[in-house]
Parts: sequence; structure tokens; C-alpha cells
Amino acid sequence: MEIFNHHIYEYEKGLRNLILYTTKMLNKELIEIRLKNKKIPYIIYKVSKDKINVFFGNNYCIEVIEEIDKSDLKDYTDEEDFMLGIMLGYDRVKQCERYIKRKAEKESVEDLVG
Repeated sequence: MEIFNHHIYEYEKGLRNLILYTTKMLNKELIEIRLKNKKIPYIIYKVSKDKINVFFGNNYCIEVIEEIDKSDLKDYTDEEDFMLGIMLGYDRVKQCERYIKRKAEKESVEDLVG
């Protein structure tokens, strides 16, 4: 929970607009209480029986995550994955590289199948 608290600090200081925090299901109630008390918008997705992904931050960013509406990050399209990385503040050039690589891998599989 120390990392979670640091993420809240970063959000409140304006260092980040959106945070993705993966944690144990056992922490869900504490996280919800803390985010509600701080009036920070959030959405929680169940990752597995034991884990959750908590997205929190700017309301517009949370709305985008809700619009994508996919609980498993593996189900994100290449474009959604790219957008999420940018929204989370990941290095833009690395996100571009990741996007190009993902697209190329899919095209090479399609060429083999197709």
C-alpha cells in the first residue's frame, strides 16, 4: 500500500493524470475508501481471483477507460494499448515503438495464416 499512497501523492501534486495500480483483492475495500475520501475518480477491474487493477485519476481519463470497457489489458487493441500508455505517462517514443512492433507482429501472423 506504500506504492498506492505514493501514487495518490503524485496525482495530487499534478505529476500524473492517470494511475494504474495492480494489487491484491484483499486491498480493494481500503483502496475504495481512500479514493472516495479523497474524491478521486476510479474504476476497478478484477484481474484474477486474487488481483485487481485500479485505475484512478482525472475524471476524463477514467471516462476513457470506462469507454474502452475491457477488464483484461490483453484484450486492448493496439490503438487502445497505445492510448493507455500515453495516458499513464509512459515514454512516448517507447510507446510508438511498442505500437509499431505489435502491429508488425499481427501483420506477420496474418500473412502466415492468410
